[in-house]
Amino acid sequence: MDHITFLVAMVIVTALAFDFTNGFHDTANAMATSIATGALRPKVAVAISGVLNLVGAFVSTEVARTISGGIVNDALVTPGMIFAGLVGAIVWNLVTWLLGLPSSSSHALFGGLIGAVWVGAGRHGVDFDQVVEKILIPAVVSPLVAGLAALAATYFAYRITRRARADTVSKGFRAGQIASASLVSLAHGTNDAQKTMGVITLALISCGALDKGAGPPVWVILTAGLSIAAGTYIGGWRIIRTMGKGLVDIESPQGFAAESASTAVILTSANLGFALSTTQVCSGGILGAGVGRRLAEVRWGTAGQMALAWLVTLPAAAAVGAVAASAVVHGGTLGTVLIALAAVVVAGVIVLLSRRNPVDAGNVNDARAAEVRTAASARAGV
Repeated sequence: MDHITFLVAMVIVTALAFDFTNGFHDTANAMATSIATGALRPKVAVAISGVLNLVGAFVSTEVARTISGGIVNDALVTPGMIFAGLVGAIVWNLVTWLLGLPSSSSHALFGGLIGAVWVGAGRHGVDFDQVVEKILIPAVVSPLVAGLAALAATYFAYRITRRARADTVSKGFRAGQIASASLVSLAHGTNDAQKTMGVITLALISCGALDKGAGPPVWVILTAGLSIAAGTYIGGWRIIRTMGKGLVDIESPQGFAAESASTAVILTSANLGFALSTTQVCSGGILGAGVGRRLAEVRWGTAGQMALAWLVTLPAAAAVGAVAASAVVHGGTLGTVLIALAAVVVAGVIVLLSRRNPVDAGNVNDARAAEVRTAASARAGV
């Protein structure tokens, strides 16, 4: 096996590993509010979300095309750079998962790729106009739009049902949440699964296996969809707890409003090819739903920690990607193997640390534990 073939194989394996972490990192986006309100049992929620993520992967490929031929110059990118970028994204995903922070898997991937390509191909390897247009502007606008939509929907939901019995309202909106949470999962598949498709397609283009500008082959769509679905089913319980109980004491009308608003924003952006962060959209929806209910308690300290994580995600992942690229580009096969081993060691350490304070389907709705977790994250400086 020559060096290029080896690197392409490493990229495909690492991309699917990232897709898996993306799945359990972002399960909360679709199901945190439904689990928090009791609309769905935790295990049932993640199973539904996993299946619909797989279905969503086949709905559209516009986001995949943005990544494979948009933010970086595919004529200058090598498989080694892509591998290094993926390592940066995976490490950041695992760190924020350990801390229970719903940071953006999307921005971790973009940051890792940008850092790796910048080191490996120079500044001209990154199309910063596309970065601003397709990543940074949607990152600012999308959570605001989702938040405002959820705020309005929450206000009208309580306004329309103010004379109805509270138990009847709660029961009705819980039923509605099953549909709205399912739609978020479907939308998540149309957006996030495509990012891995785009990365694998970029690697295949860079080695000449696909023509420039080609879309993802069917086998790439299927494997990416299966990987993110499997990760989703594992359940990122630490982040589900933060989004379900750490931001707002959420009720079923708010959960329905937040999920519906998030779905509309994600699906619209996916069709336009904007590779936005579903985490930021859904978090914005939850905060908007909190503000929309009178006398609701919104934990702005937790929201501030999340915003800080969002700000540092892209540069932090870029820094790891850049370091990894230096080793891969200059170290050849040996450098690639060493970086892969280092990433496995880091992942193992993080998993072991997570077992000191396990979060699972049985204790995910422990609100007090969520407050302790976010306080610990603040002390850690993230």
